[in-house]
Amino acid sequence: MRWRKWLVAGIAATALVGTSAIAQAEDAETADPSKAPCTDDAMIVFDASGSMSGNQELGIPNSKPRIDEVRWALAQVLPSATRYRRVGLVTYGPGPYNQCNVSLALKPTANAAKKIMRAVNRIIPAGKTPLTSGVEQAAEALDYRNNPGVIVVVTDGEETCGRAPCELAKRLHDNAARLTIHVIGFRYSGYSWTGQNSVMDLMCLANENNGLYIKANNEEELADALEKTLDCPMISQAPLSMGAVR
Repeated sequence: MRWRKWLVAGIAATALVGTSAIAQAEDAETADPSKAPCTDDAMIVFDASGSMSGNQELGIPNSKPRIDEVRWALAQVLPSATRYRRVGLVTYGPGPYNQCNVSLALKPTANAAKKIMRAVNRIIPAGKTPLTSGVEQAAEALDYRNNPGVIVVVTDGEETCGRAPCELAKRLHDNAARLTIHVIGFRYSGYSWTGQNSVMDLMCLANENNGLYIKANNEEELADALEKTLDCPMISQAPLSMGAVR
């Protein structure tokens, strides 16, 4: 009957691991908010420059514009992410023709998913790519000198308004209370205007501010990247080992 003892032991071990995982998740939910990374205020910096209106796969009829792919990915992630943190939105691109337009659409706000989606769904892509100014305005909206915060940049192109992203990255790092900048390069490698220097600029924004630089080549990868950078990193499940069961 030894196998029965092994089976009982295996079930007990599995239950213990599951209970531990649930306890960790509950602890994370009830922890001091000042120590929980998923509760820091966040800003999305949304590239709505003219290039975002283009078809992502040239020559294929009825392919979606890149901005529609970003909208889809945001719609998948925001309902969960905004449960745990206040989120705001900066957009750049739309406005006077061929200008470096940046707009603070929403300061960090609780339960902001619907408000953000309404804002991005109204956007008509246009203009240049003042990426640096967009990040700077997002940092100011977070009051980054006094409060911890997270910035998630979604862009398909390089800075085209004459500023230096890496210089800003270093200045923000030197003056921030605790700022994390993640950069998602969306369908970034397939276009002639995105050279090695521009990639280095985006990586610098992230590296100088304890963030991730992630390349996403389709809307599913973009949703995954947004989940990784914006959503709450809860410990909700642990692998359940059945190694004791024979």
